[in-house]
Amino acid sequence: MVHRGQESSCPSPAQRATFPFKKNSTSILASIQQLWRECSAAFDQRRVAERAEALSLSSLLCLGRHTITGLLTTCGQQFQDWSADYRLFSRQRLPMQDIFAVIRRAVLQQLPAQGPLCVALDDTLLRKTGIRIPGVAWRRDPLGPHFQNNFVRAQRVLQLSADVGLPGGSHRLVPIDFLHAPTPLKPSSKASEQQWAEYRQHVRQSRLSLLASQRMAALRQAVDAEDGGCARPLYVFVDGGFTNYTVLKTLPPRTVLVGRIRKDAKLYHLPPETQSCKKRGRPRRYGTPAATPEQLRVDDHAPWQTVPITIAAVTHHMRVKVCRDLLWRAAGLAHTLQLVVIAPLGYRLRTGSKLLYRQPAFLICTDPSMDLRTLLQGYVQRWDIEVNFREEKTLLGVGQAQVRDASAVQDIPALQVASYAMLLLGMISLQKLCPRGDSLPKPKWAPARTPPRLSTQRGINQLRAEVWGRALGLTNFSDLLTCAPPVASPEKFLPHLPSALLYATN
Repeated sequence: MVHRGQESSCPSPAQRATFPFKKNSTSILASIQQLWRECSAAFDQRRVAERAEALSLSSLLCLGRHTITGLLTTCGQQFQDWSADYRLFSRQRLPMQDIFAVIRRAVLQQLPAQGPLCVALDDTLLRKTGIRIPGVAWRRDPLGPHFQNNFVRAQRVLQLSADVGLPGGSHRLVPIDFLHAPTPLKPSSKASEQQWAEYRQHVRQSRLSLLASQRMAALRQAVDAEDGGCARPLYVFVDGGFTNYTVLKTLPPRTVLVGRIRKDAKLYHLPPETQSCKKRGRPRRYGTPAATPEQLRVDDHAPWQTVPITIAAVTHHMRVKVCRDLLWRAAGLAHTLQLVVIAPLGYRLRTGSKLLYRQPAFLICTDPSMDLRTLLQGYVQRWDIEVNFREEKTLLGVGQAQVRDASAVQDIPALQVASYAMLLLGMISLQKLCPRGDSLPKPKWAPARTPPRLSTQRGINQLRAEVWGRALGLTNFSDLLTCAPPVASPEKFLPHLPSALLYATN
């Protein structure tokens, strides 16, 4: 047993978690380690940085539930004192803003020098069952049926993901910011008037739209500081929940917002430039009422346009209508908008079945001169943030940690999302620098054609091979193809351990 203050021959937690299968500068593991070396300067102590790196890497390699004990078991620390790992989260020792700043700089390096930074913003729920977890409350379930309002206990988070282009025309969204957005506890009926006034003030400050506006302003300042004064435009793509007065009235400079709008929204044309000076009262700020988005869609005199966009490296054509130079009272006079109406897309449930149609989409953009293809392409790629949420909850187990400290409830999901972002950056670097390099062989049932981008599960399997390959006795990945099939007899059944571990799915 090793006491505190004594030297030990055992490797550190970070060393125990990283046994590289093959030293390769273009591997996923090497990219993640390089990002953590840049993050180490933000920590107060080196051992704290090593512990955070070990837990971060374990969150990507863990095969079971992603609790703290599950991460410690992946590190090989199940027989050691675990209190330091819990203090890492409960004592606010994780500089998450600095860690996401490193991820943001890595994303900017993947973009052209003067190219725009396209960001998707959305919120999601992390389901919880405890009744005394800070920040957890009853919330409406967005996945519930349309005819019934379901309520679940969950914590609310806000995330920003940046768009990074890949070879072949595909794209991937990488998380660059993650914020826990709790709501204040409602005081009892016997509370004083001052307590109720403070509660109402906290409710106004915890609105999602206000928090989103603050995060966009912080992102705008960070991009300006990291680009060295470069006036890089920022494009933010949101859904209808953030296309409102609070966000639009406080939009940062050099920032363009694209979001959904109601089909019955009241829009106005620009006022006439020459107004008679003989009329009394203030000059007109809004012109004549324009057609609502739904009226524009059904108007036969407004022509449809066909715009090609790329989805999963395949070109599709979308039918749209555009109306520019509009005003909306929710956006104010500072933003001249353009309205884009997307025609419903037809689809069939099976070959030869009836042709069905989805609902039309109505978008507004705060830049009336923005290229239509860029606008549509960015909004279609915004769906990848929903893929981020699904993979964070299923593959990385974000929200599974069983903690009740307010700091730990906020920092553990943030560290897991940052680990997920580092994994995606490592996969992007591997695909760009070594598209046909060493990788795990595909299973027999996998399609023969190469997908436009590497799946996250396959990236996790590749990382497991790089970390655990040497310990499993593999000399190269082709050894997995030559393993003998197991015999049918249960007494002689010997499963192939490398295949079972490296191809396991979460």
